Amino acid sequence: MGNVTNFTSAEIAAMIDHTILKADATREEVLQICREAKQYQFATVCVNPGWVSAAAEELKGSGVGITTVVGFPLGATTTRSKAAEAKFAIEDGATEVDMVLNIGLLKSGDLEGVLRDVEGVVAAVKGHALLKVILETGLLTDEEKVTASAICKKAGADFVKTSTGFGKGGATAEDIALMRSTVGPDLGVKASGGVRDRETALQMFAAGATRIGASSGIAIVTGGQGEGY
Repeated sequence: MGNVTNFTSAEIAAMIDHTILKADATREEVLQICREAKQYQFATVCVNPGWVSAAAEELKGSGVGITTVVGFPLGATTTRSKAAEAKFAIEDGATEVDMVLNIGLLKSGDLEGVLRDVEGVVAAVKGHALLKVILETGLLTDEEKVTASAICKKAGADFVKTSTGFGKGGATAEDIALMRSTVGPDLGVKASGGVRDRETALQMFAAGATRIGASSGIAIVTGGQGEGY
């Protein structure tokens, strides 16, 4: 990825999903995130499915994409539910979908079930939106992180992602490097959960991340200190 310390603020902004996923987010807070995304030209905003249409209206013509989440935050809903959520979100204007891996199936050793789950959502979004798969790395062993990343690649996902921000732990440079080494150069790797400042973001990029999910996007770009997701 080159020398990440030379990244400009604009280059960093273009790799950030500016995020608001808290349950009590208001319409005005969501619209404010959208306005900030337009100002700083973040890659996308990341909002819950119920806010996708409002974000799409606010961001029309801005060049900023819209990420939403499905099977969130536990990953324990059915594949049919995840696929339906994804389809409806795309109809509302989502351009990227972050699904949560079925962690229980992975822990059960049902790797075929995990593969089918991801493939089901891939089929629902293919040609319409990018798909990122959240592994929830804080709940996984290193072996499980490798296995999950490999399954996501085999299933046709576009990205693997560390965390929901609602589970145990968050992104680490070590996990990003492990995921990158597993998926190779062709898939994206998204660091999310606890990335709140520029230094941490640069560490993630150096380890192999190509996208950051954070509610502290402005702090990351401007060199400040953020809070939250």
